[in-house]
Amino acid sequence: MDVALELLDPFMLDKAYASFSHNPHISVSNSSYSTLPVADRAIAPSWPRDNIYRQIISILCITQFGATSLYFVFSALSYYFVFDRRLEYHPRFLQNQVRQEIRSSLWALPFINLFTLPLFLAEVRGKSLLYADVSDHGWPWLVFSSIAYMAFNDFSIYWIHRLEHHPSVYKYIHKPHHKWIGKPRLISLPPRSLPFSLFVFICPMQRYLYMVLFIAVQIWTILIHDGDMITGHWTEKFINSPAHHTLHHMYFTVNYGQYFTWADTFFGSHRAPQPALDPLHDALKVMRAKGLVDEQGHVIQKPKGE
Repeated sequence: MDVALELLDPFMLDKAYASFSHNPHISVSNSSYSTLPVADRAIAPSWPRDNIYRQIISILCITQFGATSLYFVFSALSYYFVFDRRLEYHPRFLQNQVRQEIRSSLWALPFINLFTLPLFLAEVRGKSLLYADVSDHGWPWLVFSSIAYMAFNDFSIYWIHRLEHHPSVYKYIHKPHHKWIGKPRLISLPPRSLPFSLFVFICPMQRYLYMVLFIAVQIWTILIHDGDMITGHWTEKFINSPAHHTLHHMYFTVNYGQYFTWADTFFGSHRAPQPALDPLHDALKVMRAKGLVDEQGHVIQKPKGE
């Protein structure tokens, strides 16, 4: 988040806050003003960049816009180019489900952003272990911190996700998410978004690397919900693919992992994808009964005018 503010403050936010100020040419009273380029001092708002209230507003605006953009862009790409639309005939695919999922995701976003606000705020106020120069820790540490970030997230999210399925918790927190089958959706519920931000308070990490990995995990979280059941590739032994997560939504108590299958394998909750488990089979049964596909699952093209 500190990288986002570093990029957006001079480009956009200084001007935005200045436009809301009664006197946009007031000089910033603290030391941050002296660090501004001369060209920027003319638009310095009455709230300096390190003002905590300005930072809170900026963080909430950035996270809301960023998460909404990622959701619409990558969910749309997945829905139109990956998702098998025949799954919309699955018996568990609800009426107006796409619209319901969009509404549910957009409703959840502000709560997710509020939940992560304290950690983002602490980060931009210098309380984290983020660093700027790669030479501070060297290239080997850059590689190690990337692996550690993914391992920490994977282990933490596995157990948070598994806890969400405990009977005393499930119906209050996680049950609404399991209404849906086979469609990209936003899934980073507040408890599970915590490890992504918490890691940089435990382990030093280069700030640009952290930003890239943080965005990547949000995209990955959307894409593993595309309902794809492509199986047979050697990577499925190690990667928690969309096929794994499709099985999680079908059977509830398997494949809790985020990126990899090791935690599910070690703790006994792994279920390997198999073509016979593809929910598309049930969708095709419905389509055949309606005369929409032939026995091979190919869509029957009706003559024009019918």
